[in-house]
Amino acid sequence: MESGPAIFAGLVFALFGAGLLAWTTTRVRHGRPVALGVSPVASATVASVAAVIALGVGAWCLTQA
Repeated sequence: MESGPAIFAGLVFALFGAGLLAWTTTRVRHGRPVALGVSPVASATVASVAAVIALGVGAWCLTQA
């Protein structure tokens, strides 16, 4: 009974993390800002860290299912 919500949450976190990481990588490679009005290095770093954390949480949720 508990595995359904864990699988759903894990997939949501994993998809969000993968999407954010792909979007951040694309923005950085094209030389575009990740966030307007913020240091390019800081915004890319924060977005990358958030993406990796989301991927980690997704993986953890999927292992708990």
